[in-house]
Amino acid sequence: MQALFGFTLALGERAASTFDVGASPAVASLQERDSRPHIDRLLVIATEVVVETRQQQLFDTRGAIGLAQRARVGRVSAEWLHADVIIGQELTLVNRFPSREALVVSLQRTRLRVTSTVPMADLDGRCALVTGASRGVGRGVALGLAHAGAKVYATGRTISDADLDPSITKLTCDHTDDEAVANVFQLIEQQTGRLDVLVNVAWGGYERMVEDGRFTWMAPFWEQPAWRWDAMVTTGVRAAYVASQHAARLMVPARRGLIVHLSSWAGKKYGGNTVCGIAKAATDRMASDMGHELASHGITVVSLYPGLVRTEGVLAAGVFDLSNSESPEFIGRAVAALANDPEVARWNGSVVVAAALAAEYGFTDIDGKTPRPLTWAEV
Repeated sequence: MQALFGFTLALGERAASTFDVGASPAVASLQERDSRPHIDRLLVIATEVVVETRQQQLFDTRGAIGLAQRARVGRVSAEWLHADVIIGQELTLVNRFPSREALVVSLQRTRLRVTSTVPMADLDGRCALVTGASRGVGRGVALGLAHAGAKVYATGRTISDADLDPSITKLTCDHTDDEAVANVFQLIEQQTGRLDVLVNVAWGGYERMVEDGRFTWMAPFWEQPAWRWDAMVTTGVRAAYVASQHAARLMVPARRGLIVHLSSWAGKKYGGNTVCGIAKAATDRMASDMGHELASHGITVVSLYPGLVRTEGVLAAGVFDLSNSESPEFIGRAVAALANDPEVARWNGSVVVAAALAAEYGFTDIDGKTPRPLTWAEV
């Protein structure tokens, strides 16, 4: 489901809580009946209405549907908000409104007091390409964009083995192979005729960090193997540059588009590896200069910094404090929020931080938490 707006309701202590569709799906009303289940939150999802209940007991899907029927919200379907942290059920009304505008107007006529409005990403009809999506952050970004409604293409050398949503099109591609990259963009153009979002995640900089039993990733630059330059600069920076060239050729005629380069704080501050710092600084500068050249064509380019992400490698290491960490899907939600922002050009050419975007746009991680942006001292 693709949420467009989120509404938090302020109900009186004795306001019971019936969200009643009534005879006309274009008119909603709140009836005060203490016998009705309490409705805590209402969401607008596409042209449907969703209510969320928070009860002391937990309901399975059948129980959640029964709860909604007792609340007189009509025919519903239900699914858990989160698999690991059960904070309620989303109950989706089958009754649809003719348009978002009509739905919002009808809500304004109700006795619900809306205390906050949070824009949610709805990328229905958009086309996105995520490189390096076989695992880690790339996989999370692909999932986040797909969950927001975008048609997603995902590339990677081992993408066929990736655990991705069935709606995502997997395209095996080594992004150091220019011909293979060109074929990916040609296929996308043939199948969709458009590309709205490119997210450059492909990166070989964290491969073979241990060689012959020695952790060489943080060795001084004069002790680094020469192949690591190619893993970070060729597989990372050059791959993003070439993919962005192809993307721009599709976006410029359409006068719309978003290009996101995944980067990190190593572009601003020493992070233990000289080549990594060079690659990330180059990535940031690439976003700045590409943004300058594409601004007049309606295209936005940003460099995106995640925090500590719970990738497969981070979880396997078992040595990190995960109390302020981010899921890979959280980075996808950050990209989706940018792609959904009609004023995204305000970020053009700049570095944006995922956790700071969450505060700006109002989205949370998949566990309902909002990670805190890292401070300079913590990086």
